[in-house]
Amino acid sequence: MLLALPIGILIGLSLGALGGGGSILTVPALVYLLGESPHSATTASLIIVGVTSVVAMAVHLRAGRVRVRSGIVFGVLGAGGAFAGSRLSASIDPNALLVAFSVLMAGVAAAMLYRQRSGTAPAPELPAAACPAAPEDAPGGLTGHGVDDDHSDHGVGGVAGGVAVRRPPPQAASRAQAAPSVSPVRVVIAATIVGLVTGFFGVGGGFVVVPALVLALGFDMPTAVGTSLLVIAINSASALLSRLGTHASISDALLITFTAAAVVGAIAGSRVASKVRPERLAVAFAFLMIAIAIYTAARSIPALA
Repeated sequence: MLLALPIGILIGLSLGALGGGGSILTVPALVYLLGESPHSATTASLIIVGVTSVVAMAVHLRAGRVRVRSGIVFGVLGAGGAFAGSRLSASIDPNALLVAFSVLMAGVAAAMLYRQRSGTAPAPELPAAACPAAPEDAPGGLTGHGVDDDHSDHGVGGVAGGVAVRRPPPQAASRAQAAPSVSPVRVVIAATIVGLVTGFFGVGGGFVVVPALVLALGFDMPTAVGTSLLVIAINSASALLSRLGTHASISDALLITFTAAAVVGAIAGSRVASKVRPERLAVAFAFLMIAIAIYTAARSIPALA
């Protein structure tokens, strides 16, 4: 029972700071550290992650990092996938489920590290003064290589200096270009995949939601983190409803303790997100996921033989 406190806080910290990631630790923590069965752990994980996500989202919402309408649409679209994933999970051997889970963790960790090395880390850097000004300058200078010419036509922009003035317009341009290119089909596919992962593995799916929001909807990283928590809460609720009446069970005291600790961590993590770049936390968490994936696979693969 005492182990539930530090583990819950760690999971909450990751959810609040990264909009996901911590949820993927809940299942192995419940199975290997707290002695729950895989199916009970995946069900309990949906409750823990769902409640924690709602609390963390409230903090991000006050900071203006949640797009409620987009999050609801994305979450509702993924509800069907979450329901189907939950039903499929119940029919699979517990050890096979854990093996698949370890493969998923390793793959997600590799993808996170690849994104950092491929140069995507600077994208979330949004200067406070630049964001409001970008739309006003957009008509004249968001044409790619014409940035210098645009600022030469505006005296104030020229006085402001090279680097500080030039960064925002390309960033604003990327957002403007991303919005029209969003395909409804891409949104539906991305949301359905996120829902399937949520229901099948009993995780919030934040490690899939955040990149999906960035790639499919063109969100900046801080907004994707905040909005993902709303999507996670919707998907977790949908997957949990599909499991009502199943034989999975968990101690009420353990569930309450774990959830309360995760909520405390989520509040702290949400505040950390406003001070520390999420990409730095993501790299550290990626290595943690790789270690857990190796441990989970080492424990579950021999049991399949």
